[in-house]
Amino acid sequence: MSLAIRQSGVAGNVYANGKLHKSVPWLLLVGSWVALILVFALLNAGGSVKDFNVVAALFLGTVLFDVLIVVVSRIVEGGRKAVDRLVTSLVVTAFVIAVLPLVSLLYTVLADGLARFDVEFFSYSMRGVISEGGGALHALIGTLEITLFAALISVPIGLLTSIYLVEYGTGALAKGITFFVDVMTGIPSIVAGLFAYSLFALFLGPGARFGLVGSVALSVLMIPIVVRSTEEVLKIVPMELREASYALGVPKYLTILKVVLPTSLAGITTGVMLSIARVIGETAPLLVTAGFTASMNYDLFKNPMMTLPVFAYTQYSQQGANPVPFVDRAWTAALLLILIVMLLNLLARFITRLFAPKLSR
Repeated sequence: MSLAIRQSGVAGNVYANGKLHKSVPWLLLVGSWVALILVFALLNAGGSVKDFNVVAALFLGTVLFDVLIVVVSRIVEGGRKAVDRLVTSLVVTAFVIAVLPLVSLLYTVLADGLARFDVEFFSYSMRGVISEGGGALHALIGTLEITLFAALISVPIGLLTSIYLVEYGTGALAKGITFFVDVMTGIPSIVAGLFAYSLFALFLGPGARFGLVGSVALSVLMIPIVVRSTEEVLKIVPMELREASYALGVPKYLTILKVVLPTSLAGITTGVMLSIARVIGETAPLLVTAGFTASMNYDLFKNPMMTLPVFAYTQYSQQGANPVPFVDRAWTAALLLILIVMLLNLLARFITRLFAPKLSR
C-alpha cells in the first residue's frame, strides 16, 4: 500500500512537472514575432521604413509560433495536450489574420503621415500654396464645426425618438419608425449628401454649398446610429427603477428625466461618441454639400468649407508637377483623422467609466 502511495505521488509530480507554464505560449508568440521582424529588418537593410513588410513578418511569426508550440508541447506534455495547443494556436492565428489589415493600415498611415506632421501643418491653410508647404488648419476647423453642428442636430432627434420607442411607442407607428430607422442605417453616404444638397437647392438654388448643408448630410447618417444605440441602452434600464418611481407618485415624464436618463447616461454618451466617430471621416457627402476651398472659413452658413476627408481626397487627386508634397499632405490628413477617431473612442470609454452606475455600497 505504501508502495502504491509512493508510486501515485511520483506520478502526480511527473504530471505537475510535465506541464508548460502559462507564460510559455506568450513568450513563444512574442519571440516568434521578434525573430521574424529581425529577419525582415536584415533583408530590408538599407531600405526605407515604408519598404518594411510588417504584415508578412507578423503573419510568418504567427505560423512559426504554431509550429513551436506544438513541438514544445509534444515534448513536455505529450501528444494529447499538443493537439489541444495546436487548436488554440490556430484560433490565435485566425485572430492575428483578422487584425493584420488594421495593423497594416496603421503602420502605413504612420510611416507616410509623419512626414508632414509638423507645426506648419496645424497652423497654415493652403491659400496661395502651389506645391511645397501649406497646412490643413482650414480643414481641421471645418471638420470640427461641421461635425459638432451635425451632432447638435442628431442627438436631440435621436434621443427623443429612442425615448418614444422605448417608453411610449406601441402599435403601427412605433413599428414604422423602427423600420425606417433600420432603412436609414444602411443608406449610402453619397445618398445622404445628395439629399441634403437637393433640400437646400430647392430653397437657395443650385450651387448651395456651405458648412450647414454638410452638417445636415452627416446628421442623416448619425440619427439612426444614435437612435439604435440609445434605444438599446434605455431597454436595459431595470424596470424596477421605473416601478419604484411610479410607486412614489412621480409622473412618467419626470421618471424618464430623473431616473431613466441618468441611469443610462454613460451608454447614451458612448453611442453619441461612436456615431460622431462614424461620420467624421465621410468624404462623398461633404464633397457634394460643403465643397472645398484653400482658405479659412469659420462661417457655417456661407461659402464652401474644407474638411479633412475632402482635403485628403483633393490633395491626392489633384497632384501637381511634383506629387510628393501633395501625397504627404494627404497621408498626414488621414493620420490626423485616425487620431481624432481614436481620441473620440477613448473619450467614450472614459465617460462610460465616469458616469456608469455605482452598484457597490
